Amino acid sequence: MVLSRSAWILIAVSLAAILAMLFSNPIPQDPAYHLFADRRQWWLIPNSLDVLSNVPFIVTGLLGLRRCWAQPDTPLRGLFRVMFTGVFLTAFGSAWYHWAPANGTLVWDRLPMTIAFMGLFTLVLADRIDLRWRYALLPFLLVGVASVGYWGWSEGLGKGDLRPYALVQFLPMLLIPLILVLYPAPRRDYGVYAGLLVCYVAAKLFEHFDGWVFELTAQTVSGHSLKHLSAALATAFLYVLLVRHQQCAQQEK
Repeated sequence: MVLSRSAWILIAVSLAAILAMLFSNPIPQDPAYHLFADRRQWWLIPNSLDVLSNVPFIVTGLLGLRRCWAQPDTPLRGLFRVMFTGVFLTAFGSAWYHWAPANGTLVWDRLPMTIAFMGLFTLVLADRIDLRWRYALLPFLLVGVASVGYWGWSEGLGKGDLRPYALVQFLPMLLIPLILVLYPAPRRDYGVYAGLLVCYVAAKLFEHFDGWVFELTAQTVSGHSLKHLSAALATAFLYVLLVRHQQCAQQEK
């Protein structure tokens, strides 16, 4: 089997990222990560806005799953189901973590996120490169879960290492734009993917500038709460992507 130039580019980027992870120093979880800027309690909910800002994930997760079950079957429907299941579960994992921020609850925040990430990554591979990539979903999910499990296990040994989890989260978001460029499709879904990626980058920026945003807004809303809302908006773009896929599948019949 002769690989195309595009395939070699993706392989080279992936290998470079994996080698960078293997030869870099372990990345421990910063204890200060749990010290979010907005710690206000409303009613009986600690860290209220960081907890409640996860509600949109429930909405988009349920809408996506409902759409998956209500519409006719398509080759990629299973991948969308996994992806929106991850989105739905992220709401509860993240809310639990922000209710009581600690490494133990952070595991349950990160696990469903890896499900959503791996579902999206597999979807793009299957949609743009070859439909047979959909069978890689289970191995990708196992890798994602293992990355979180490895971090939790290493934290228990007092030598926390986030490198595999960082690779699982960031490498797909690096490869997806490359795949969209290297494997163009006739559908006009670039705007959807662009919106998704912009929301993802915005979410990471809001997360990084958590305290700065809290002070800039006169302690009205923190960067981390806006991170959740921005990420939820990204999942709304995923819903739009699902609708377009189903419409295209119906037109092709």
